[in-house]
Amino acid sequence: MMEEEELEFVEELEAVLQLTPEVQLAIEQVFPSQDPLDRADFNAVEYINTLFPTEQSLANIDEVVNKIRLKIRRLDDNIRTVVRGQTNVGQDGRQALEEAQKAIQQLFGKIKDIKDKAEKSEQMVKEITRDIKQLDHAKRHLTTSITTLNHLHMLAGGVDSLEAMTRRRQYGEVANLLQGVMNVLEHFHKYMGIPQIRQLSERVKAAQTELGQQILADFEEAFPSQGTKRPGGPSNVLRDACLVANILDPRIKQEIIKKFIKQHLSEYLVLFQENQDVAWLDKIDRRYAWIKRQLVDYEEKYGRMFPREWYMTERIAVEFCHVTRTELAKIMRTRAKEIEVKLLLFAIQRTTNFEGFLAKRFSGCTLTDGTLKKLESPPPSTNPFLEDEPAPEMEELAMEKGDLDQQPKKLKAPDNPFHGIVSKCFEPHLYVYIESQDKNLGELIDRFVADFKAQGLPKPNTDEGGAVLPSCADLFVYYKKCMVQCSQLSTGEPMIALTTIFQKYLREYAWKILSGNLPKTTSSSGGLTITSLLKEKEGSEVAKFTIEELCLICSILSTAEYCLATTQQLEEKLKEKVDVSLTERINLTGEMDTFSTVISSSIQLLVQDLDAACDPALTAMSKMQWQNVEHVGDQSPYVTSVILHIKQNVPIIRDNLASTRKYFTQFCIKFANSFIPKFITHLFKCKPISMVGAEQLLLDTHSLKMVLLDLPSIGSQVVRKAPASYTKIVVKGMTRAEMILKVVMAPHEPPVVFVDNYIKLLTDCNTETFQKILDMKGLKRSEQSSMLELFRQRLPTPPSGAEGSSSLSLMAPTPEQESSRIRKLEKLIKKRL
Repeated sequence: MMEEEELEFVEELEAVLQLTPEVQLAIEQVFPSQDPLDRADFNAVEYINTLFPTEQSLANIDEVVNKIRLKIRRLDDNIRTVVRGQTNVGQDGRQALEEAQKAIQQLFGKIKDIKDKAEKSEQMVKEITRDIKQLDHAKRHLTTSITTLNHLHMLAGGVDSLEAMTRRRQYGEVANLLQGVMNVLEHFHKYMGIPQIRQLSERVKAAQTELGQQILADFEEAFPSQGTKRPGGPSNVLRDACLVANILDPRIKQEIIKKFIKQHLSEYLVLFQENQDVAWLDKIDRRYAWIKRQLVDYEEKYGRMFPREWYMTERIAVEFCHVTRTELAKIMRTRAKEIEVKLLLFAIQRTTNFEGFLAKRFSGCTLTDGTLKKLESPPPSTNPFLEDEPAPEMEELAMEKGDLDQQPKKLKAPDNPFHGIVSKCFEPHLYVYIESQDKNLGELIDRFVADFKAQGLPKPNTDEGGAVLPSCADLFVYYKKCMVQCSQLSTGEPMIALTTIFQKYLREYAWKILSGNLPKTTSSSGGLTITSLLKEKEGSEVAKFTIEELCLICSILSTAEYCLATTQQLEEKLKEKVDVSLTERINLTGEMDTFSTVISSSIQLLVQDLDAACDPALTAMSKMQWQNVEHVGDQSPYVTSVILHIKQNVPIIRDNLASTRKYFTQFCIKFANSFIPKFITHLFKCKPISMVGAEQLLLDTHSLKMVLLDLPSIGSQVVRKAPASYTKIVVKGMTRAEMILKVVMAPHEPPVVFVDNYIKLLTDCNTETFQKILDMKGLKRSEQSSMLELFRQRLPTPPSGAEGSSSLSLMAPTPEQESSRIRKLEKLIKKRL
């Protein structure tokens, strides 16, 4: 029973001593210890084995047991001391809590005392300041009452004086007094419920009404509407009356201005009636001369009568413009059939000059919109359409001399706020101007055609070849003149109509002058025989196009390129000139496409000419007996012929396209894309080929490759590196031709090696190409059938891998691809180079 109780006690003790890992970690941090007995995973058996590792060590068992018992007694003492120390903790805690509660009660009592004292202090302050607030309110009310009484006294006295001065027409004193009365009356708006105040307000309104009627009557008497005679001079009474009108209802001021201007322009309406000779467009100068004299007369007689802020001089000029626009529109509708272009332009020029005079003299602040446009600085330009435009007079003089582009640039003046105030009446009749320009441009194009036929083809070995045709510059200078004139006349629908005319003659110029004068391609000359080709001397062959024709094609190409760029700038300039709402209707894309087509046609002609010149040589190559070639010599005669044609044509084309280098690059690329596939096609026609013949062809192919790589700078003193895009095309195409010949040179036994070698070198999975290779080798049909079957079996499945191996094989042939004969051939090529 004792043993069972001990076991249960041990189990309970172990259960109690099972601490969580977090608690155990905290204990180790607070009480670090190296004693094995303090470890959480203490194992008694291991500990005993550590103390007694051998049987001999058991001799010290008594000593170890005594040490452990001593340690146990010390632990018991420590535990007993700690337990005894905790017996009084609860009592001490309760005592501390009671003391804290007492302290809190004392603190609460002190806070309550302070709050009571604060409330008593606030009540005391309120009692002290109550009397002060009452005194402040009384003082404020007393001040307001005194001020109001003073204003009322001033208002009553001012109304009496105003009525008296109005009866005596003392407008100078009335002007000052009326403004003061109205300012004082503003203080009584909230007192209008008081009868006396309302009565004074009504008396002021009555005085204003009486003043307005009286002033209008005085002006009517001084400036009667009937008749054209005017008083001798201004009146001081009327000058003071204008000051009063500034304060009265604005309608009084407007009525005075309207009547004065109407009376001032009554003579103009009589002198320039529709039935008078001076009313027609040819004497339009007299209208503007008359108003200038009237403005000078007004300044001398009435300049001081009206206040400066009324801008009477400008108002008279503006009203004159409105009347003139209406009268001119009426008379032009009646006599529309008599309007000619010169007469219309004369009238418009004089009118725009007068509008410019108004812009220099006046600010335009009396116009209805009251806004002035700001100057926008034009972008820099190298063509006529983005240059600063000269003044109309300078422009006409420059046109007569033919040196518009040589005129010195000047700053563009700010936009005229009076622009169109009179000249807008000419807009419905601008169709006369548009029709005239249509006719003039048609005659100009016909003259260009006649001049071109008279001058003939450009002379060789001169600077004329490849230059822009002079007619092109003349056309766009005339376009600029028309555009500037029309924009001065109108920025609306007439500009759209003029743009349509521009489009029409841009297309005609492209068709009649450029495309119409490109040399026509003729059927190629009879093919050369092999014997004649082999026997001919260098320089005996002539290209289809003469040097003059090549220069002409280059000149037309350069002209089309200039027209393309300038047409784009013309479109941008037209959009700047026209109204913003109409910009979307201006589109010259079709005309630019036409010039692009001329450029493409010119390049294609140059390519076709050089390509056709090389055709006889390639034909001769395909008809040579390559199986009978016995030794590898210098390059073949057909290669010499191709190189000769390249050296004859390319330098001429390059020199004549020096100003348009990008199109010369396009020519080189298109020629390479045309010549190389054709060369490979003729290469397949060379069959059968012997080993020596294949070596000779490989030598010729390499020679052509080097010439093509040097084609952009051939015959030039300045050697330039060919464009990378062109070099890539030549290397890719001619390397394929070399690979074809290397496959032909390779032995066809064993067949598997031959087929694998073909797939490596050409990466061409087309059985038709493989068939052509077999034909070039001269294999029999039975051998070809087995080869084709084997080829189909050996084709690689992933095309991407084949392409990858292709690039590797083209750039770096493997040792298996190099035979001793090929190495010998390459040494021969290097020796020649």
